[in-house]
Amino acid sequence: MHIHPLIEDSATLANLCSRLAQSPYIMVDTEFMRENTFWPELCLIQVADADEAAAIDPMAPGIDLTPLLDLMVNNEDVLKVFHAGGQDLEIVYNLTGKTPHPLFDTQVAAMALGQGEQIGYSNLVDSYLGITVDKGARFTDWSRRPLDERQITYAIADVTHLAKIFPKMLERLKKTARGDWLNEEMERLGDPANYRNDPDTAWQRVRINSRKAEVLGRLKAIARWREIEAQNKNLPRGRIAKDETIADLASNPPRRQSDLSKVRGLSASWAGNDIGGRLMAAIEGAGPMPADEMPARDERGPALGKEGALVADLLKLLLKIRARDINVASRLLARSDELEALAAGTRDGLSILKGWRFEQFGRDALDLVEGRMGFTVQDGRLKMTRTEAAL
Repeated sequence: MHIHPLIEDSATLANLCSRLAQSPYIMVDTEFMRENTFWPELCLIQVADADEAAAIDPMAPGIDLTPLLDLMVNNEDVLKVFHAGGQDLEIVYNLTGKTPHPLFDTQVAAMALGQGEQIGYSNLVDSYLGITVDKGARFTDWSRRPLDERQITYAIADVTHLAKIFPKMLERLKKTARGDWLNEEMERLGDPANYRNDPDTAWQRVRINSRKAEVLGRLKAIARWREIEAQNKNLPRGRIAKDETIADLASNPPRRQSDLSKVRGLSASWAGNDIGGRLMAAIEGAGPMPADEMPARDERGPALGKEGALVADLLKLLLKIRARDINVASRLLARSDELEALAAGTRDGLSILKGWRFEQFGRDALDLVEGRMGFTVQDGRLKMTRTEAAL
């Protein structure tokens, strides 16, 4: 594989992208910094196909990333391969308003191949290539220039190794006929809704005990205020106000701006400055949460009760056994909330009762809930068995 020097100009990047656009798939990785900012600061982009690889400096003066971004989000003929690519996809979404498509994530694929729920990149490389990844530059400050040769070599290895792993992984998926299992997961990962920072839904990330419409209405307004402040100042949300602070403000709103000096977690200066004034305006302008936005009383679905909770535990045991038997990560087969919903009597809309999940797990899960399946121990090994009621 040919490794290019660091790309720092638009013409070289455009030529590279023109060649990569002819490949059936490309590997993609990014290096970024986000410890002190709201928006991740893109510092390096690595791409490769089977023949060539390069690192691209997005911080280079005057460089035009348009050809690369077009390749990512507008070229449907090239598969984009990532490993644990959620944050990479977020960066592309922030730049384009779209996510890469079509998409393949090797960490998700590894779940279908029985390699754990969240296999790390270094373990994946060791498993497929027998290579120990150099982690020396893992915590480097990628925003500093110039980048040295070791940093660039470290970064490019992320895609050159992946270029060798992906075909091997694809072959295993074909042999096990599990490629179709991943389609839904890849579409879910690539859903642009995952990466939108909508101030009007920011409150949903904050834990609060109250279910009063007035309190939740204030929480929505305060969380919206924080989201806008954080985005405009490009600061992490917690630098503006922590979750527990805005939950407390929603439950115990100050009557006047001067009272902000008494709120734990806020600067005393907010009692008289502009940011404190904007916070008070958000609180004072908040109305009760509309009924159609109120969260469900139990987000897991119907109340389980004591017996239902026991059934859910049996389903989780069944899931472990089935995942072990077919050598697949249990999280790919079913989520806990779906098991609890099934135990509580829900049948509609559950992914475990559709498609390949039903064939591999859902049918047995349904039989267990409805009394047609039980557990036995044979030779010290826990197994599933049909009950007399099913015969």
